[in-house]
Amino acid sequence: MEAKYLKIINDFKELEKRLTSDFSNRDIHKQYKQLEPRYNAVMKLKQIEGELEKNQELKDDAELQELYRDEVAALRGRAELIKKELEEKFFKSPFEGRPIIVEIRAGTGGKEAGIFAADLFRMYQKMTESHGIKIEIFQIHSIDMGGIKEVVFESSGKFAYYFFRFEGGVHRVQRIPATESSGRIHTSAASVAVYPEPEDVEVRIEPSDLRIDTYRSSGKGGQHVNKTDSAVRITHIPTGIVTSCQDERSQGQNKRKAMKMLKARIYEQQLASAQESMKNVIRAQVGAGDRSEKIRTYNFPQNRVTDHRIKFTVYNLAGFMDGEMDEVTKKLWEGLA
Repeated sequence: MEAKYLKIINDFKELEKRLTSDFSNRDIHKQYKQLEPRYNAVMKLKQIEGELEKNQELKDDAELQELYRDEVAALRGRAELIKKELEEKFFKSPFEGRPIIVEIRAGTGGKEAGIFAADLFRMYQKMTESHGIKIEIFQIHSIDMGGIKEVVFESSGKFAYYFFRFEGGVHRVQRIPATESSGRIHTSAASVAVYPEPEDVEVRIEPSDLRIDTYRSSGKGGQHVNKTDSAVRITHIPTGIVTSCQDERSQGQNKRKAMKMLKARIYEQQLASAQESMKNVIRAQVGAGDRSEKIRTYNFPQNRVTDHRIKFTVYNLAGFMDGEMDEVTKKLWEGLA
C-alpha cells in the first residue's frame, strides 16, 4: 500500500487515541470527521489488497485459472475506482495548474548565503527549462560575487505546482565557500517560499486601499536608469503588505508585476488566517531562515542532497544543482502528499 494511504490510517488511529484521552476537544473531533471519509475509503482499498493476495492461491490451479483472472480483474477495477475517488476528492489540490509565486531569500551565512540563494535560483531555472515550465522574474536584488539577497518569480505551466509544491522551507548548504581562504567547510542557508497565485475572484482589492508610489530605478539599465520614475511600490494599507518592482523599463509593466505579488501575499495571508495548519503558506515555510530549521541539506564534500522531511538522500549533487530534481520530487509526493 502506498505511503500516502498508510499515512491516512496512522493519522486516523492517532486521532482515535487522542479522542479517548480528550473526548471534549472540539478541534480533535473536527479533524476526526474530516479524516474519517478518507480512512474508510483507504480501509476498503486495504481489504481489496488482502483479497487480491488470497487469490494468489488460485493462480497455480489450472482448473481455476479463469476464475482467478475474473476475480483479479474485478478486484483491481474496484481498487482503481477507489483510488480515483481518493485522488479527486482528497488529494488533488485546488491550486494545481495555477501559476506559482516563488521567493528565494539569503538566510544565515553572510555572502555565502547570498551565493547559495543564487545557486538555488539557477537550479530552479534549469529544472523549469527541462520540463517546459515558464518563469517570469518579478523582483531580484543582486549582491557581490554573483549572489542575490532575494528573488521573486512566477512559475507557470503544467508541472509548475508539481515541482514547487514541496520546495518551501529552509535549504542548508555545507561547502567550502568562495569567500573562504583557509579551506574550511561552512554551513549557510537560504529560505524558499512557495504559494499559489490567486484568481481575481479570490482577492478583492479596493483602489482606495492602495498607496502607489513611483521612483527611479537603480542598478542595470543603461540610459534608462535614473531618467524616469518607472519603478513602482504598492502598499496595501489595511494589511501593511508592500510590494515593489523596478526590473522592467515601463511603469505599467512594473505595476502589473507588483500587483501580482501583492495579490498573492494577501491571498496567502487570508489562507493562513482561515487554516493555520496549511503547510504551503509562507510563514510556515521559511521560519526565521535559520540553519536549524532546514528541510534539505546540500553537502558538497559528500556529493549528497538529503531531504530531512522524508529522510531521503541522493548522491548526485552536481546533477541535482543542474535541475535534475525528479527523483526527490517523486519521493516527496509519495511521502508527504
